Amino acid sequence: MRRVVITGMGCVTPLGHTVDELWANLLACKSAVRPTTLFDASSFPTKISAEVRDWSIAQVGEDPTEWERRGRHTRFAAGAARQALGQSGVMGAAPAERMGVYLGAGEGQQDFDSFARMMTLAMENGELDVKRFVEEGVKQLDPQLELEQEPNMPSAYLAAMMGAEGPNSNCLTACAASSQAIGEATEIIRRGDADVMLSGGCHSMIHPFGVTGFNLLTALSERNDEPERASRPFDKGRDGFVLGEGAAMVVLEEYEHAKKRGAPIFGELLGYGATADAFRITDTHPEGRGATACLKLALADAGKNPDEIDYINAHGTSTSVNDRVESLAIKQALGDAAYKTPVSSTKSMMGHLIAAAGATELIICLKVLAEGVLPPTINYETPDPDCDLDYIPNEPREKACTTVASNSFGFGGQNVTLVAGRL
Repeated sequence: MRRVVITGMGCVTPLGHTVDELWANLLACKSAVRPTTLFDASSFPTKISAEVRDWSIAQVGEDPTEWERRGRHTRFAAGAARQALGQSGVMGAAPAERMGVYLGAGEGQQDFDSFARMMTLAMENGELDVKRFVEEGVKQLDPQLELEQEPNMPSAYLAAMMGAEGPNSNCLTACAASSQAIGEATEIIRRGDADVMLSGGCHSMIHPFGVTGFNLLTALSERNDEPERASRPFDKGRDGFVLGEGAAMVVLEEYEHAKKRGAPIFGELLGYGATADAFRITDTHPEGRGATACLKLALADAGKNPDEIDYINAHGTSTSVNDRVESLAIKQALGDAAYKTPVSSTKSMMGHLIAAAGATELIICLKVLAEGVLPPTINYETPDPDCDLDYIPNEPREKACTTVASNSFGFGGQNVTLVAGRL
């Protein structure tokens, strides 16, 4: 089997617009959660989020006017990709047909104002006039903005950016999307269908439709008066996750190809596990069967024993069910070693980036390998008897690591674990 290494990393997140900035803020235990400004959330149960603030695509050398009508998440993706590709130096280092893109990109943002006008104009005596709705849609909606909503658009733009004529795919498996994309991109290189893959994810759901949906599911924290303390994974007082946004990208490369050109290598992608709960759409299986199996598959793929995992970046959303079931799954997959394995959720500081979360957290794992420091779970105050592992509470911890894992679990019962190691 061909080996796969990471030769470039980039991100645009609420907690930092570059990998180094993100890492510094994680170790400083900063929170990116603030009152929402992207729309008027004053009438919503949840009025807080983790937004990407004070960032422009001009910061990575792109002309903002060329990107202004493209999706917000697409701009984040381009910013993260420019960083990763620049760090890797891979542009032009492989034939175009041997380079590809595999993203876990979410849907683009709906033109909410136009949609609201359509609905208002099409309502008559409290009922929707479908014919009028269609007529108003033709007048109100912008065809390019409608196109930009499609989940494949970011991968198309990134392929053009890097001249990648090889495999090009996008998977949208909710919160597991970018981890699954990285896993599948790794498999493409392993089996010899490409030598270089740009992979990761992007998403922005901080808009009325996104927040309404998660509020209806009672999934979001309503700790509006204390935004920075709202995301509290594994803490007994947790009341839901905080919605974030952003993008993260990695350059995956076949080891001998990277070695031959003297590329920087930040770690090796050792293991990939993916399962489905086959249970309920928004509920994790109470026995953690999918998450447990996923962890075991990733360990087997990496050829690692449970006691060889030095750190786990948890999915750790700060919802009651996820944190309890994930803790159970780690114990079932690692056995006695679970109690000796440090676990933390960096969502406590930057919220949940949805489709972009997994790629961001893999990058954090790679920084752990390089720096020998574990980022903490902040806002951990009251232990939960159902969550009894070592969650690295409130302060970073020094520890040399050689093998790390990252969990990503999504609505629909999607489970992905990635295992990375120091070369």
